[in-house]
Order: sequence, then C-alpha cells, then structure tokens
Amino acid sequence: MRDTVPDLGDLRERLDAARSVTVLTGSGISAESGLPTFRGVGGLWRTHRVEELASPQGFARDPRLVWTWYNERRNAHASVEPSPAHVALAEIEKRVPDFTLATQNVDSLHVRAGSRNVLELHGSLREAKCTRCDARQPLDDVLAMGDAFAHECGGMWRPDIVWFGEALPAGVLAAAFDAARRADLMLVVGTSGIVHPAASLATKRATRAYVVEVNPEETALTAQVDRSIRARASDVLPRLA
Repeated sequence: MRDTVPDLGDLRERLDAARSVTVLTGSGISAESGLPTFRGVGGLWRTHRVEELASPQGFARDPRLVWTWYNERRNAHASVEPSPAHVALAEIEKRVPDFTLATQNVDSLHVRAGSRNVLELHGSLREAKCTRCDARQPLDDVLAMGDAFAHECGGMWRPDIVWFGEALPAGVLAAAFDAARRADLMLVVGTSGIVHPAASLATKRATRAYVVEVNPEETALTAQVDRSIRARASDVLPRLA
C-alpha cells in the first residue's frame, strides 16, 4: 500500500461519486504550514513536562506558566498560514453534499482556510472557558487581563482546550462519530493514529467508508485502512481539489 508518486485517478472518481465525506486531520497537516508536530523532534512539548502545561493539575499549580505557554503557541499559530492541504480541503467541502472535517488540531488553520463544517475535537485557542461555570469568552479579552485570570463566579479562565485526563466534548465527539458512520469516503490526514478516541473514527466508526490515509510515514492506522498514500498532504490534496 505504498505510493511514491501516487496515481489519484481512482481516488478522484471515488470523491466525485461520494455523497458523504469525512476527514480526520492531525498535527502533520499543520506541520506543512510550519508548526511543530505534537510529538515531533523539537516540537512544542519538549521544553516542559506535559503535566505542567496541559492538565488541570498543572493549571491549578501554576496558571501563569500554562497561560504563558499557550500564548506562545497562539502567537506561533498566528505567524503561519494555512497550507495548500488546508485550502484544498476547504475547496473539496464546497462540492460534497455532506462533508465533515474532524480535527485534532487547536490552531484554527482549517477555519482560516475557509472550511465551514469543522469539528474541533480537542478545542481551540480562540476562546477561554471558566473552570467552574463553563462560561466562555474570546481569548484576547482574557489575555488583556494580564495575570488576573479570576472569573466573577470564583473560577478561573483557562484555554478552551481538552487537556490530558479530560474527556472530549460529548456533542462534538458524537457528531464526529455520526459523520464517520455516514461517510462513503474517509480521508485520514497527518495523524499518528495513536490518540483515541479520535483514531477510532477511521477504524471502528467508519463502517461503510473507503478509508484513505495520507501521511509521509507509516502510522498505527496504516494496516487498517483501504489505501495509504506515502506523500505530503499538500502534494496530494490539491490534486484532488
């Protein structure tokens, strides 16, 4: 199932015939925009232990450290542009009657590229939410407060991100599962396939779809999909679009 220079003719035909398409993306697609991958060498997670930066316990211990790090991430997101792969998925969405894009990324690059039906499984860095009452507001408004992150209810403003040890938003996950079950075609782009329950979208949930992986490297999903294309998403998806 290895494609050095993939022939996409059959995949174009499947896409043209599909009434329902679901896409699952991971950090690899954003790496093509210049963002470090989650587990890549030199990635953003190497300078601190995960528990310090992406857990409720770490936030309770040092909210200023967590906010400083997430603000640096947000600045990194703002410094790059959507990749050709992001743009191509937004173009594909325009011609598919039922299109759902589920992403593990929090960088909003799909939204900036023009995708509309986006399910952000792990949240986004556009908003903050309260630890106690679940109120939400734009992240810029919270950051303007400096280090005073207290909310009037007695809780604290935190990034609207799913942290380690937390469940994915039930409504978002249910919508992603439903989309995977409906899909005639599923594209799995730039994800390692080891983070669950997101990875199960392409295996246990996509029961009737032809599943295609687009990734330069072999992943935990490679043996379970119908076709695996060993290439960059930015070299493959624009040719589909």
